[in-house]
Amino acid sequence: MKILMFGRGVIATIYGWALQQAGHDVEFYVRPGRAETYGDAVDLDLFDMRRRVWGQRVAEKWPVPYREALEPDHDFDLIVLSVPHHRLAGATAFLAPRVGQATVLVFGNLWTEPLAAIGALPADQIAWGFPQAGGGFGADGVLHGALLPSVIFGTLDRPPTNRERAVRQAFREAGLRIKERPDFRGWLWVHFASDAGMFSQGLRLGSLSQLAGATGDLREALLAGRELLPLLQARGLDLRRHRGGVLPFRAPTWLTAPVLAWLTAHVAPARVSLTAHSDPDAEEPREVCRDTLAEARRLGISVPRLEAAEPHFAREGRGGSESTDVVGPGGPLRLLGPPRPRAKPGRTGRPTAVHTRLFAVQPLSPVRDVVEGKVMTTTEKHELGSEEHRNRIVR
Repeated sequence: MKILMFGRGVIATIYGWALQQAGHDVEFYVRPGRAETYGDAVDLDLFDMRRRVWGQRVAEKWPVPYREALEPDHDFDLIVLSVPHHRLAGATAFLAPRVGQATVLVFGNLWTEPLAAIGALPADQIAWGFPQAGGGFGADGVLHGALLPSVIFGTLDRPPTNRERAVRQAFREAGLRIKERPDFRGWLWVHFASDAGMFSQGLRLGSLSQLAGATGDLREALLAGRELLPLLQARGLDLRRHRGGVLPFRAPTWLTAPVLAWLTAHVAPARVSLTAHSDPDAEEPREVCRDTLAEARRLGISVPRLEAAEPHFAREGRGGSESTDVVGPGGPLRLLGPPRPRAKPGRTGRPTAVHTRLFAVQPLSPVRDVVEGKVMTTTEKHELGSEEHRNRIVR
């Protein structure tokens, strides 16, 4: 299979490497000028858990082929789209006229309706999945991470299409076990809410990496996730279909928090996946928390721990130090707030890792971030409708 990884982020790189090792033809799309910046190889330091329970250490320099243009008549069979949820609208707008005959694997977090999130991409060319890997690029440029033995695939309450089955087979050939989630929309929302709980407490400390081995802070993260369960129900989610996903938040924290602390302190793959997220300026955790809190307020759900953490992720003007995108006469502008506090030194002793931005194509987007003077969350943007939002003029 000929596969295009969209961007050269952590997830794209780890799975691109695994798929290439299985014999697939893998390339990376990056925005113009990035290929020279990245160089012709990636330094990998991974725990590969596909064949060994505790992982096999992989340390190698992997040659990576890049392309900086994508024409509609390309011959790729699969495009793997793994970008932060707040960048998805821009990515789908870019890909829609260039998708050709390829299947697009949407491979990441979502907090909106899935079919609305893909914008103008043809729904019959979409496959849905979620990675079971993580890590970050270190200050030395090395990708430190872990690849778990399974990967999540799902459908929107219907059987997989032939395209979706072909994508699953490619990942099987890479030695990965497939875990099916028939209510993938619900599974994604549960995962997003659990991320919000963890991120809120990680941001309070400076970065997600500070949670590694920290029993008390992990307890707070689990309780923050528990407070978000009523929000999922208010969105119409039947939590009985997701008992496994919500169990860590319903179980007693006197048991779960110490276990999680021990795992993230002593089990190398779990430790690496968490401690590599040590960039205090990472945008995705803040966007996840903002959008979750905005939805809780819209639906009138009390989420005290997330609200208490708001100063650490709020935008300029709401007690935070975040940059804000607004629209001026010439297009999007960025207003920068005061610098954020730096993270505490990592517990691993490793140089501070830089959590990668998974979105490689970052032109000035036609998507407006302010409508009639109001800064909008990602959820609110999607509620306007992707086409209306792209074309709306701010006056």
